[in-house]
Formats: sequence, structure tokens, C-alpha cells
Amino acid sequence: MAHTGDKFDAVELLQTVQIDPAVQILARAFQDDPTSSFLVPDPKRRATMLAWSFGVIIRYGLLHGEVYITANLDGVACWLPPGKTNPTTWGLLRAGMYLAPLKVGWDGVGRMLTFVQYTDRVHEHRAPFPHWYLAVLGVEPARQGQGVGTRLIDTVRVRADAAGIPCYLETQNPRNVPFYENRGFKVVDHGPISKGGPWSWAMLREPGSGI
Repeated sequence: MAHTGDKFDAVELLQTVQIDPAVQILARAFQDDPTSSFLVPDPKRRATMLAWSFGVIIRYGLLHGEVYITANLDGVACWLPPGKTNPTTWGLLRAGMYLAPLKVGWDGVGRMLTFVQYTDRVHEHRAPFPHWYLAVLGVEPARQGQGVGTRLIDTVRVRADAAGIPCYLETQNPRNVPFYENRGFKVVDHGPISKGGPWSWAMLREPGSGI
């Protein structure tokens, strides 16, 4: 367990029984995110679809990476380690992606493929070396801006710095760019994922950068 401060600040590895609380945290955190609006335009369906898609990401992270949750259930981060930063088709299917047509419809599958093809291409181009990949980070809306996200980043950042390994992420929310820049990440690529789609920022943190 990595932690700072009292028990309410604690960050711990997510357990299988915590998957549902974790996906609900992420669904609430990303309800109004530009990517969420692109993938699921109908706001009434979005929360349910987000919970399913984040369930896939979390299960994949439990199988192939490290998923962290705060002790008081207000933040979640999924990290993929060096050598496993490119999600495999088989791994995603095993995590539940095969249900995508039923969950989001074929139009939604098409938007997902557009998004993934763009981010995968940029990821491969901008981080072709060993690195940690922050696949998702989400904090309860009421707890944002209170240091929760920083603690979830620090679980891996400290180890990555010690090992001399960079960290990489993408965000499609412009409000997140300064947050990550203040934690040592720098924009290495940016652009729209498709015509009319959200803008995406690829960010890289070199070992020892910033805090």
C-alpha cells in the first residue's frame, strides 16, 4: 500500500470486490468529459455505458497492470507497466469488450474504434520506449482539486522516477492539461481524434520532472 497522511488519504491496490464502486466513481467523474459525450452522445444513457466501459478498463488493469483506489472511495487510477502498455485484443475481450455491440450499439462501436485508433497511433509514435501508462484517472467531482488525483499519480510516479522510467497519458479534457503539467507532464502531441470529435492531448513525464 502506498499512502500519505491519515487513513482517509490512503491509496491502496483495488480488490475485485471494489470493482463496482470504482466504476461508479469513474462514471461520475467522466459524465461530462468530452470523450464521454463523443462516445455516448445521449446523456441519459451515458452513465450506464460509462460504468460498463470503465468496468472493462478496470478488469483489464487488474489482469495486466495495477489499479489503485483511495480508502474512502473518492478516486481511482489504472496504470499499465512497461512492456504492457499496449492493450491486447485478447486481453480486452477477456475483460468484457466483446459486449460492446450490445452495450453501445454499432454506432458506438464505430466511435470507440475511431478513438482507439487515434490514441493508439499517437501513443506508439510518442512513447516507443519503456514507460508507465496512466490509462485512466478519475476523482469524485466533489473531491476534485483536493489532492486526490496527485496521490493516485504518486503511487507510480515515485517508483518510475526511482527506476528512471517515463510516464505517459492522454486526456481529452483541456482543463486537465494544466493539472498534469503541474505534475511534470508535458504535451508531446495534440489534435482532434476525428472531424467533429474531441481534441486529444498526449502527455509525457520524464523521470524527475516537476514534483
